[in-house]
Amino acid sequence: MEQNPAGRPASLTAQALSAAYASLSLSPVDVVRDVADVVAEREPELNAFWRYDLDAALYAAELSAARWRAGAPLGPIDGVPVTVKENLARAGVPMPAGNAGAAPVVPERSCPVVERIEESGGVILGSTVMPDWGMLSSGVSSLHGVTRSPWDPRLTTGGSSSGAGAAAAGGYGPLHVGTDIGGSIRLPGTWLGLTTLKPSAGRVPLDAPYLGRVAGPMTRTATDAALLLAVISRPDPRDWTALPPGQLELDDLTAGGTYDVAGLRVGLHVDAGCGLTVASDIRAAVEAAAGVFEGAGARVEPVAPFLTAELLRRLDEFWRVRSLVDLEALDPSGRSRVLPFIRRWVEAARDVSAGELMRDYTAIMRLQEVTARATEPFDLVLSPVAPVAAFPAEWPMPWGDSDEGMAHIGFTAPYNLSGQPAASVNCGFLIDGRAVGLQVSGRRFDDVGVLRAVHWFEQHRSAEAAPAFPIPAGPRSR
Repeated sequence: MEQNPAGRPASLTAQALSAAYASLSLSPVDVVRDVADVVAEREPELNAFWRYDLDAALYAAELSAARWRAGAPLGPIDGVPVTVKENLARAGVPMPAGNAGAAPVVPERSCPVVERIEESGGVILGSTVMPDWGMLSSGVSSLHGVTRSPWDPRLTTGGSSSGAGAAAAGGYGPLHVGTDIGGSIRLPGTWLGLTTLKPSAGRVPLDAPYLGRVAGPMTRTATDAALLLAVISRPDPRDWTALPPGQLELDDLTAGGTYDVAGLRVGLHVDAGCGLTVASDIRAAVEAAAGVFEGAGARVEPVAPFLTAELLRRLDEFWRVRSLVDLEALDPSGRSRVLPFIRRWVEAARDVSAGELMRDYTAIMRLQEVTARATEPFDLVLSPVAPVAAFPAEWPMPWGDSDEGMAHIGFTAPYNLSGQPAASVNCGFLIDGRAVGLQVSGRRFDDVGVLRAVHWFEQHRSAEAAPAFPIPAGPRSR
């Protein structure tokens, strides 16, 4: 399979597509048709879509093509193919949350993310899959089955934004939206070689805000992530936790050619303090990435471990109780259809008392505090996204079917709870070809600074660290 085939519309960035639309050298209709060819070829194996709406997408593309011919696009992503995770409401589209036991909610109104995309002319191809209640870091779902990596179908996509990750890496267009409560955007990012962003808390309005939950871009480049963030971060009154409306300077990640990492204080965090030990080859790739920053004049300093096993255990317990409430809301037949791994994980919290749950919540507040304090001295903090590389696709978690809690999210979850922006970007490959992601986190609300640093790294990483995504070389015959 040819890697990143030059000129194929499905392989182009959103920025390149918009430029081609403006020059009338490419039509949104042709792009959607080309992406449809990729989907037809790869979807039976990858299993990325919950709902795939090709007819609606083609109609939207025709409207977009007419706007471009008239010189009146709706916004910066007019005509660009987009997917959204199934837990992001689209009017009339059932939302089962990856769970075969739950009766899907059918929303009457689309969520803010979807409305902002449509207002900007984005062409929504459909809704992508997730595991049961989004509480797995894989593409294993009681409803959808197994979602697989475009790089190697034997391997996981990561989760819980599993379908979005597969779509992004597999060539289903350039723009994809996932959600993240403890790593669900960045974990697929690291295991699929993507550039992703968990935005600052409140940056992207939600219709169902929750502690640590965000929606954010999953793309192949920082410039596309910035483009999508600029659209979906526009305000919506439904999110009472949202940040005040503001104009993010996302249209030029080079800051007019002046962006430079020289002089930045950069933390290097390679020991989470608990959970799984970072594999030596992953640690080496992250340290090499830090060397790229240091070689350009950044002041790289170690960050001491700040998470503890007790804090991570209590976060896991809090989530178990939350999902236990969801499980108990189902009838016995529905409970029996929930993924067995999730049922066991949830049932382990059945005897948690109200007092213990309150102590769990207090521990989460402490986790927020230690994260903010440990990272405040730095402009950026570099770390692994995950301590291990991609694992077999059929495994619900990186260790298989056993219960190790949340031992793999010691680097990602702290930033959900502190509200700081954190991105993933590919920084290398293991000997067997599995991708390694670098997490780049920043100070609270500095989404622009994080994306600028990621874009800078994309331009300065070694050629061996830059992913060539496994997108099919050419369209199927019609």
